[in-house]
Amino acid sequence: MAKPTLTPLEIYKALPGTNCGKCFLPSCLAFAAALVAGRLKLSDCPDLAPDQRQTLAGRLQPRESRETEQAEFMDKLRAKMGTIDLAAVAPLIGATYQDQRLAIRSMGKDFLVDAHGTVTSECHIIPWVEAPLLSYITHRTHAEITGKWLSFRELQGGIDWQGLFTSRCETPLRQLADANPDLLGDIIDLFMGRTIPWYEADIALILHPLPKVPILICYQAPEEDLESVLNIFFDECCAVNLHIKSIFTLCSGLVQMFTKIAAQHRSPPT
Repeated sequence: MAKPTLTPLEIYKALPGTNCGKCFLPSCLAFAAALVAGRLKLSDCPDLAPDQRQTLAGRLQPRESRETEQAEFMDKLRAKMGTIDLAAVAPLIGATYQDQRLAIRSMGKDFLVDAHGTVTSECHIIPWVEAPLLSYITHRTHAEITGKWLSFRELQGGIDWQGLFTSRCETPLRQLADANPDLLGDIIDLFMGRTIPWYEADIALILHPLPKVPILICYQAPEEDLESVLNIFFDECCAVNLHIKSIFTLCSGLVQMFTKIAAQHRSPPT
């Protein structure tokens, strides 16, 4: 018989309790809650003693498989699509309504969505696009782009996901940019991005994963003894137009896609 999942308080008692922030969360209790929710792993606490890590790992049980949870979430989104007036919501989310479907432009590609939540496009439909897309359409609030940029942590709910966002979005994208100097330029060409002036950045690139969810990638290349810096910012409207989990899903999916692009364009060894 499987042991029950530990509570955040039970996990907290086994943690160092230093609130060091190495997991990119403000406290050990926040880390414990993120661990139970499945947003972080035990290895994200570098100061956790090996014996404690082993003990906790033996008692932590997943709430549900990722596949089952994702399938149930998609079923809920598709059911919610049936309650949406597509023609009315189209101008609110920067889409058009045609032939009883929404046409939404994402990264230079058109996606068509019907009232059943069926998504079609010229390109391959993958979960990290499909789920945020339906979430975007069915989100209860809509706002216009403001031009005011915020860090992920500053978005509503962002602090709870900051550790994952740093480790799965900003850090791997910085490493990609370091290893592939032309990558960000290729992204501009491939995905209808545009650059803007930005202080202390070699390149500042704006992309639109969704019409009213713009992101800003700012990259400063390494120089002499200084390491490179990459930060991802979001327009203030993003958290109004999309749930923080979907924003994270979009960004991590983009990084995965950029990783594949970099691998495909990498020159073969001589």
